[in-house]
Amino acid sequence: MGIRFCLPDVLHANDPPEHRSGRREDVRMMVIEEEEVRHKQFLELGSFLHEGDVLVFNDSRTLPAELKGVTEKGEKIAVRLARRLSDKKWAVIVAEGVAESGKTIWFSKSLSAMIEKNAGAYDHLSFSKGGTELLNDIYQIGEPIRYEYIHEPWPLETYQTVYSSAPGSVEMTSAGRAFTWKMLFELEALGVHLAYLTLHTGISDLLQENWSPNPCENWEEYTIPKKTAHTVNKALKEGRRVIAVGTTVVRALESAFDTEVKSGKGSTNLYIHSQTKLQAVHGLLTGFHEPEASHLDMLSAFVSKEKLDKAYEIAIQEKYLWHEFGDVNLIVGVSK
Repeated sequence: MGIRFCLPDVLHANDPPEHRSGRREDVRMMVIEEEEVRHKQFLELGSFLHEGDVLVFNDSRTLPAELKGVTEKGEKIAVRLARRLSDKKWAVIVAEGVAESGKTIWFSKSLSAMIEKNAGAYDHLSFSKGGTELLNDIYQIGEPIRYEYIHEPWPLETYQTVYSSAPGSVEMTSAGRAFTWKMLFELEALGVHLAYLTLHTGISDLLQENWSPNPCENWEEYTIPKKTAHTVNKALKEGRRVIAVGTTVVRALESAFDTEVKSGKGSTNLYIHSQTKLQAVHGLLTGFHEPEASHLDMLSAFVSKEKLDKAYEIAIQEKYLWHEFGDVNLIVGVSK
């Protein structure tokens, strides 16, 4: 499982970089290469990429996934969307109040939902609307999920990447947050190919200290366009590198690989770890992950646990910042 370490409170990124210094792209970048760990600025990313490399991004757009309402008896209740189950039904985490099967929650005059109590971490909500109608209401009444290290209620746009376009993630696909359109255009000018897929992220914190679900229970929906599959497959055939922007991209591409990456829609519970042989991805740009997180297990598919342990020790010593508003980690050109 993921590496163990103690993360000092001072390394929690409490606010976005544009609030700290004025620019979204003004974050640091730790680069793990074959023989060394290097300390750079994110704006230097292009110097580590080759002409013909393919950068693959997740264009999922973050929902304001915390919803507050009242029951028919006037009891306050707050839920966090965890995963879409069908057009009208979501798995949720109850963040405030008591969930009882059969209760109706009113989130607004036009939106209600029925609770279905389940064993385990998640309850189910059946909404009175579905599809675009439901998304529109969620955007009107919801708030972004905010964890204890974020002290200010930042607006929803703060939790979006500049290229996000497909609503559905309950938490931000944060690995690509620092990119600006200017930087993306500059990378294209260097001969780097940019490609996009969609994977809607589920919730990471179940608000239950004693509940640790198996990573294989984490199902997420993804869509890989034909253009992206073609771009990635052509690069693989020609020996060019495919670099994922975020662990979600790795999960989608590796899930869709069967002699080559297949386009289309799917759901994945793929758990990538140190013994996984990666088929579609050669490098990874990601954030810094929590101690013992399954995301760290995925990183160990790119780099040995020994190198990863040492790199994270260095990251703490060098005071890199964690979480969605924090710094980034690039892993390229490393053999295990």
